[in-house]
Amino acid sequence: MSAPAILIADDDPAILAALSTRCRKMGFAVDTATNGLQMLLKARRSSPDLIIVDINMPKLDGLTASYHLLEPGGLSADVIVVTGTPSDETLQHCEAMGLFYACKREQFWQGICQALTEIFPHMAEVIVEEIGPLAASPDAVPSSPRVLVVDDDEQVAQFLSSRLKKLGIEVLYAPNAARAQRLAATHYPSVVVTDYFMPEGDAEFLIMRLRSARATAQMPVIVISGRDLDEATAKQLKREMLGCPGAARIFKKSFDVSELFEAIQQYCSAEPSSAVKL
Repeated sequence: MSAPAILIADDDPAILAALSTRCRKMGFAVDTATNGLQMLLKARRSSPDLIIVDINMPKLDGLTASYHLLEPGGLSADVIVVTGTPSDETLQHCEAMGLFYACKREQFWQGICQALTEIFPHMAEVIVEEIGPLAASPDAVPSSPRVLVVDDDEQVAQFLSSRLKKLGIEVLYAPNAARAQRLAATHYPSVVVTDYFMPEGDAEFLIMRLRSARATAQMPVIVISGRDLDEATAKQLKREMLGCPGAARIFKKSFDVSELFEAIQQYCSAEPSSAVKL
């Protein structure tokens, strides 16, 4: 019997990586999409058994995409709708459409697993087994925006961390590329902010390491540097690596972090960066 196919659609790379890794570990065949339109096209082409879809996504929201897929004559797939901003209205829409529902807060993964068990009862044993390890490691699926700061200068890391935390963002810290890769693979940050010059491997080395693993291959990376990088170096950082994007943005280190935080907010639901502008 072939593995059930799941299509996971979410514009948050941390959630997408976490759900994909966990579902693959349980034996599902997983495909992903980063916006509603891409999800719609992939679902119509591959006819997955289950779709896990975020509500708030660019180009087409998850509920509208699900409505189009499940209209008469369309797909017969089950759908789990996930959202970071729960509301009674959303819950009522899901119930009316016969969709499962999970909130990106506490017990998020347990909610996903409960729905998976109802949809695939023959896989209940392996699904239940997967709840235990995750419950013991609550960082595995982030319920709030998470940023990994990589810098061998602890003062710079503390400076960025304190301001990010004021925006309600959880911060992880690594002093070098090797530690950063391990944290990224196990804690699924929404974005990595890394110094360019580091003694044990620069930003290009880190990006290449991240791109070499499926769980971190699409993770956005923002590079910061205390010195201006020449055009050739910047081009090298932004080039495609192993078929995946290079650095998303490059900034010079500054006490004014407003532009950097605006870039970070593209991957994190945070308060306006003007609140922490120095």
